[in-house]
Amino acid sequence: MPMTLIKGTFQLVGASPDGDSVRFYPEDPQATKKAGLKVRLNSRGGMQLRLDAIDALETHYQARGTGGMWHQPAEFADAAAANLLKCLGFKAVERDERGTVTSSTPIKVPGHILTRFADKYGRAVAFAFPGQRPGRSADLSKVHLDVKTLKNSANYRQVADGLVYPTFYSLLYPDLRDALAEAAVKARKDGRGLWPRDVTNSGFKLASRRQLADELVILPKLFRRLVDYLALDESGGVSLTGFSDFLDSRNDRLFTVPDGHATEFETLVSVKRQTVSLTIEPERIVFIEA
Repeated sequence: MPMTLIKGTFQLVGASPDGDSVRFYPEDPQATKKAGLKVRLNSRGGMQLRLDAIDALETHYQARGTGGMWHQPAEFADAAAANLLKCLGFKAVERDERGTVTSSTPIKVPGHILTRFADKYGRAVAFAFPGQRPGRSADLSKVHLDVKTLKNSANYRQVADGLVYPTFYSLLYPDLRDALAEAAVKARKDGRGLWPRDVTNSGFKLASRRQLADELVILPKLFRRLVDYLALDESGGVSLTGFSDFLDSRNDRLFTVPDGHATEFETLVSVKRQTVSLTIEPERIVFIEA
């Protein structure tokens, strides 16, 4: 898959990195503009990355409307964040009570990313790598991301360690998707990371909002949809009577692999009274970019 190479450093102080996003500072302050990426930069030239093909448990999710801030079980959300920073080369990280990094050792680490586009929030959708790219590839050059290179990325490491869910979109090439799916299946079979506690496919009975935030380990996209739905109920209830209709209104288009069946997320979520389950494994879902 052809992508743009951008060299730089990962820096954490003042940011709140989680298991699938981190702050990156290009060596060339004009790198994103030269690459034609509509990326939002902070005052020091740093950009937020969204790591492609993975989704970590939410550490701080702002529900739509007046739903407030939510999170998923901290044990695995924090483990994913710590593992990502370790993969990138950080040896120690200190955070305040809000999750903002106050110090890190080292203060910054060299790295590079491979990217093609930014999402609607101005984050570069990227594969992140520690250190400099082997060989003589110049900054901003077009390089081919193959499976061998993919396996050196932090994205792949997170999946292989079982600390994130594979979450694919249609712009990701099939060979890379297949390699990540294979790593996810192996991590699940080996009982690594969050998988022993995962109830996405086995199903769960929702009894309270606290349960959703502190106990249930589920696909983050399903969590976000549940939270946005519950935010509509100002009474603080957890009735799922209208959840299927809510999902249908979101128009989350996708296709499934290997059959290539085009459908929407709502059709893959079973809701029976208060019991919810995803009827297909996450690695078999490919979402269409909004």
